[in-house]
Amino acid sequence: MTIPKLLLTLLVLGAAAGSPFLYRYLFDVDAVEVNVATVAQRVISPSILASGFLAHEEEVMLSSEVIGKVSELFVEEGDRVRQEQLLLQIDDKNFIAGLEQSEASVRINTIDIQRQEVRIGNLERQFDRSQSLYERDLIGEEEFDSVRNQLDLARIDLLSARERLAQAEAQLDQVLDQLSKTQVTSPIEGVITSLDIKVGETAIASSTNIPGSSLMTIANPASIYTEVLVDEADVANIEIGQRAEIVAIAYPDQPMQGVVRFIANTAKVAQGRQGLSFTVKIDITNPGQVVLRPGMSCRAEIFTSQDQRVAAVPIQAVIFEEDRSELRSDYYIFVNDGGVARKTKIEVGLSDDEYQELLSGVDNNVEIVVGPNQELRQLLDGDRLDATLIAPN
Repeated sequence: MTIPKLLLTLLVLGAAAGSPFLYRYLFDVDAVEVNVATVAQRVISPSILASGFLAHEEEVMLSSEVIGKVSELFVEEGDRVRQEQLLLQIDDKNFIAGLEQSEASVRINTIDIQRQEVRIGNLERQFDRSQSLYERDLIGEEEFDSVRNQLDLARIDLLSARERLAQAEAQLDQVLDQLSKTQVTSPIEGVITSLDIKVGETAIASSTNIPGSSLMTIANPASIYTEVLVDEADVANIEIGQRAEIVAIAYPDQPMQGVVRFIANTAKVAQGRQGLSFTVKIDITNPGQVVLRPGMSCRAEIFTSQDQRVAAVPIQAVIFEEDRSELRSDYYIFVNDGGVARKTKIEVGLSDDEYQELLSGVDNNVEIVVGPNQELRQLLDGDRLDATLIAPN
């Protein structure tokens, strides 16, 4: 072999090794079997997925405001109760004794006021006689001043007795208030969802989570809603009033319908999550056949815009490539160019779980490689294709 022929052979082999298309063409690599489809008009419902749980909007955790043993319990867990219904009784013997003592104090102070009033009446008459005698110089000034001072002191004692009576009445009101709190009633109409105390246990007036501080929980079953956490990257697309589809983990095949009611203004770091999330509350408008129970895990699909009919392809046909060094990200598809795969850059728009909108890049009659996924992910520009056209669903 001459030197020029050797160089030419080496150049051809080098080019073939550097180009997948030339390599496959020169060495007769089998065509890749793929499915192709044309761009079709489809209805896309853009949405955001979020996870959360079911909760009661109207829920009350009852705790005792006084300390005492529970003497009677009138409800059980699961019972339906009405507003102001008596739920439990705390032993009130000590409070009744305190009530009797306070009532006695009020009576004593009332009697003391009556005694002071009688005394003042007698001193006023005595003062009038002394004044008449003093004006006629029948008694001295010292004796007249003594009577006047006794009257002034009696009037002061009367004011003091009236203040003691007011104090005793205030103490009586306080004891009556404490006595009324030994009877725990329901502040709302609902269902006993949790009963945390038994007869004989001591109810403790405390806001801390210690035994006896919590009596029971009452919730209105009609006020159940869904609370989900939405990533901060998606919260800008959510608005109040948007439609949502909720699926409880216990009922995976029974989606419920809902509407976004509340979007938190402040982000928080949720347990077990990285980054910030916003709380979004969704009212359940149609639970279907689902038995709603608070605390159930669920996921919600929030539809961020109305359904739109656009030119779209299956989402698995779209390839995303990112170059962080150049701060560049692009979308591509493979088109069937006469039996050869051509990698084509596109611009995308709306998407849902199945389809991606194409804004530009291909015509409606162009065949696009849509699968199988294993072949599509290994496909190279210039590969030979054995294409099977599939009809759109």
